Order: sequence, then C-alpha cells, then structure tokens
Amino acid sequence: MNFSFTEEQEMYRSSIARLVRDHYDIETRRKIVASDLGMSRQNWTEFAELGLLALPFPEKFGGLGGSLLDTLVVMEEFGRGIVVEPYFESVVLTGEFLILAGSESQKSRIIPKVVSGETILATAFAERQSRYDPADVETSAYEDGSGFIINGKKSVVWGGPWADTFVVTARTSGGQRDTAGISLFLVEASVEGVSRRNYRTIDGGRACELGLDDVRVSDDALIGVLDEGLTIVEEVFDRARVGLCAEALGAMKVLNETTVEYAKVRKQFHKPIGKFQAIQHRLVEMLVVLEEAVSATYMAALRIDSKPEQRQKAVSAAKAKVGEAARFIGKNAVQIHGGIGMSDELNVGHYFKRLTMIDISLGDQSYHIGRYAGLSQ
Repeated sequence: MNFSFTEEQEMYRSSIARLVRDHYDIETRRKIVASDLGMSRQNWTEFAELGLLALPFPEKFGGLGGSLLDTLVVMEEFGRGIVVEPYFESVVLTGEFLILAGSESQKSRIIPKVVSGETILATAFAERQSRYDPADVETSAYEDGSGFIINGKKSVVWGGPWADTFVVTARTSGGQRDTAGISLFLVEASVEGVSRRNYRTIDGGRACELGLDDVRVSDDALIGVLDEGLTIVEEVFDRARVGLCAEALGAMKVLNETTVEYAKVRKQFHKPIGKFQAIQHRLVEMLVVLEEAVSATYMAALRIDSKPEQRQKAVSAAKAKVGEAARFIGKNAVQIHGGIGMSDELNVGHYFKRLTMIDISLGDQSYHIGRYAGLSQ
C-alpha cells in the first residue's frame, strides 16, 4: 500500500516521539502505574501545552481542527511508549461524541476545558451482559420535567477513575436489545447519585464500574437526538477502533525492534540466536504481519468518512488483522526472549499486556471477523 504522511505530520510525530522518549522509559511508566493516581498530571499538562488534547477538536472551540490521520500519528507514538494517561479515553473516544453530535452549547462549555487539560472525559457504554453489543442497554433514562432521570450500572469504564464528565448510553424507549431507543447523555461525575468502584486493568490502566442511582440531568445533557444515539455510537466506535489500531502499531514496532536487538546479543552454542535460521524466519514473519496490520489500519483511516457499510468493513478488517498481528508478535517476542520475557523488569511483557487489552477493546478479532462476514453477504 503506497501511503505517506505529510511533512507537517512527520514533524508532529518527531515532537511526540521526543516527549515519549523523555518521559516514558519503562521504569518511569512503572512508577506512574504504581502510584495512587495511576497517571501523571504533569504529563497531562504537557500534552495540553503541546496541543495534543486540542488536536481533533474544531478551531472554533479552541481546538486545532486535525484529521483522523493526525490523531493516528499521536496514537502510534503513544503506543511506542504504552502511555497510560487517558488520551484515547478522553480525546479519541469520548471527545468524538461532542465533535459529531454535540450541541453548540455543549461544545463551547466542555471542549475548551478538555483542550486545556482541566477536564477529562470518559465513555460509559458497556454493561455486564452486553459484551460487544452497544445496543444491549439496560441502563434507563426517562423524562422528568425539564430533564431526565438516569438509573443503571456501567461496567469497564476506561479512564473512569479520572473522569470529570461521562458520556453515558441509556435506553429511553424500546426493549433491551432494540437498535432504536438509545440516547446519549453528558453526566458530571460530581452529580448526586453517581458512584464509582475503581480498579486497575491488566495493562496498567485504570477503569471503574459506574453506578447511576436516580441521577438527574438537564435537557441540555442530551447529545444528539432522543432515541437515535446508536448511529452516533457506531460511528464514534469505528473512529476509535482505528485509533486503537494505530496505538497497537506503535507497540508492535517496539516489540519487533526489541526482539531483533535481543536476537543479536543473546548467545546459544557460542553464537547469537539471530544466526539460527528458525529465529530468522520467526523475525521475518513478525515483520510481515506487522506490515499487513499497518496497511489495514491506514486503509481503514482513509475509508472512515465513506458510507457506513464501507467504513464498517474497512474498520473491522483492520481491527481483526491488528488483533491477529498483536497476538502473533506478542507471543513470539516473549518466546524468543525466553524466561526473561515474562518478567516484570523487561518491557516485553508490558507491551504484550497492552496489546492484549487493545485486541479485546471495542470488539476482539473473532467479533470483527464475524462483523466483516455479515457485511459481505
């Protein structure tokens, strides 16, 4: 696939690469993950100063008006450092709801605070029974005077412990799995009736279970049109999936580079293991599957504004291919490193854990193979 980034995007990539290199060696990341907060406020402020938090948002509201390809540059470099700050959760995923469907009032009120780093966003969509189906929603909302009352529980809210504002999916009409009848609401973390049970995820991130007990929000909290939120959710998820794929590319590139270097210095039978044909073949296969994942991801990015079916097919193809590549590269990186590949001291295991989490986020490989097949009939 013949694809290249612009000179401006490559300059932006260089500045982000320097940021990651200076702030995200594995020991520094380990300390951030082990801290009570689980993220670095100093890093978050630096992201804001560099304009990373402003990148995808419209200039009218303090953003930079960047494209999805611009966001991919950031996500790939963040993948190289397996950055734990909630850039994906707040900007790439939740911010997209405001960009695509937020009212002028919502955008002017929230986006400037996100851009400055003052506000962190998170999306509460998953429920204990829903797995990968965004239409399976038990959380309910009903109109009450000049607003809505929301009740329910949300599971695995990525970045939830840090969030100041949530985008919540709730059923406003229809049955539990109906595609119609889902609405989107902005819910402040400080509102009465909101509760969180925070926990750590296997990749070093943070998530929470979100409780909503008679939470009252105003009419202005509704994002988009009442009962028609699922179409927005599906488009936002597809754009976010491409972001996750880009992050995985960065992580897989580091694993490939690390494994090649290790094969040059690790000796068996008095010579580097990289001299053995079996190891050489394995390293070549790791590179091939990575390049396939790169092509699929860039193709999905280029198709993101196509008709829904074309967009969905391209995104599912990319997510499935990236999931396959992530498992193959991760397992082989660990195996070639041997016992040390499983140790906490080495970066290999940390990258493999993050890649595993990316694979199961917003649909794993099996889910997207099925989705692609269904769209191809």
